[in-house]
Amino acid sequence: VPKSLNYGILAKNLSKAMSDISFYREEFLNYLESNLSKKEPVNLYEPISYILQLGGKRLRPVLVLISTEAFGVSYKKALDAALAIEVFHNFSLVHDDIMDDAPLRRGKATVHEKWDVNTGILSGDAMLIKAYQLFENYDGSQFKDLAKLFSRTAIEVCEGQQYDIDFETRDDVTIDDYLKMIEYKTAVLVGASLEMGAIVANAPKELQKGIYDYGRLIGIAFQLQDDYLDAFGDPETFGKQVGGDIIENKKTYLYLKALEKLSKEEAEQLRHLYTILPTDNAQKVETVKHLFEESGAAEKTREEIAKYTEEAFQLLEKLDIKSAQKNLLRDLGESLLTRTI
Repeated sequence: VPKSLNYGILAKNLSKAMSDISFYREEFLNYLESNLSKKEPVNLYEPISYILQLGGKRLRPVLVLISTEAFGVSYKKALDAALAIEVFHNFSLVHDDIMDDAPLRRGKATVHEKWDVNTGILSGDAMLIKAYQLFENYDGSQFKDLAKLFSRTAIEVCEGQQYDIDFETRDDVTIDDYLKMIEYKTAVLVGASLEMGAIVANAPKELQKGIYDYGRLIGIAFQLQDDYLDAFGDPETFGKQVGGDIIENKKTYLYLKALEKLSKEEAEQLRHLYTILPTDNAQKVETVKHLFEESGAAEKTREEIAKYTEEAFQLLEKLDIKSAQKNLLRDLGESLLTRTI
């Protein structure tokens, strides 16, 4: 855990941070609601409204708004950029759900289940185009910078998704491969959300890059924490099936680090467990978790989460941004190390 993390004041800080975040989230949700219009053809636009209203933390658009104010410009100027990020994120979920043949998203039927696969594909396509369209509300230089960042990030997210799919059938995945995959699939969009706020605020290029890197590092820590909680989270609060990654034979950081540290015989046992679909999932999960703990992979994962978070904090401290938003971004990062869900 980072040396600078003081649990004595953490609860108080997080309580204020959550209050501030709630303000930005409410402002964004009001803007989102005002942009959900009923259009023809209904079967194209209704699924878009449906997925955008399913809920979620709205973390990425909130980060756009916080970042804009961190550089001294009103969050209101960033609402279109924030909406673009949220529309793009949900577009990726619609298509991910089709690829995974997932029946549920946030406890409700997925778009392709509620309508059909063709509708899911077409509505998703329209969402991606709508995300680009929202940048047209900015002037020439801002439009260009936002569109360039968005294009780069969007293609990286697609690359990350493909890496994730490829890993399912590859036996030579390395830890570096895995870290690149989660950086592209998850972390770059967090970084881009923060950089978009900086672009809207006309911040200097070095500060745009700095706040992007903060988000990228926090995004990697977030995904590593999510992987860890998938195995070791509290079933009462995690919100997903604990051990789901193990049941699905996902080659996470925990799995790859365990293979690196286990004896030859135990490593073979772990590999074998990841080639079968057992009838007793509970037994498989417990055996694999034991190997994760025994090998030291669980502890090493916790250390990596702390390392990436501390690197992010050190970078954040150097950024010349407003202290209120700097504290808010730090509190968000610290919440990663204490969350159980």
